[in-house]
Amino acid sequence: MKVILTADVKGLGKKGELVNASDGYARNYLIPRKLAVQASAQALNELKNREASKKHKEATEQANAREAAQTINAMTINISANAGQGGKLFGSITAKEIAEHIKKNFNVDVDRRKISVEDIKSHGTYEADIKLMAGISAKVYVVVSE
Repeated sequence: MKVILTADVKGLGKKGELVNASDGYARNYLIPRKLAVQASAQALNELKNREASKKHKEATEQANAREAAQTINAMTINISANAGQGGKLFGSITAKEIAEHIKKNFNVDVDRRKISVEDIKSHGTYEADIKLMAGISAKVYVVVSE
């Protein structure tokens, strides 16, 4: 009997997959416990629509990430910070501050956890890598001045 799994079933498949299970297993275990539904024309159509919706959403997110990467790639962010003797900063410049400057200057939302940058504890120019999605990244230059 062909069934569509509504939850992960060990040894059978993952949620949303169309699998072939024995009649007794499907009728007596999977369907009563709401782990699967019988693969009718309507259920197959819903599965197909869900998959198409998921692909469309992923494509839209990738397009937005590419656009954001083109906008901020190789841009320079100027941050001013107070420093003591020898140019050493009071504190440091964090990924959160870099994300706020990107949002303010370029109007692009970037999660601070996606920004990788070395510790910025003195004046100078630093390079920050921003991973927007898998395979899509951008480089931003951070200039720290007084």
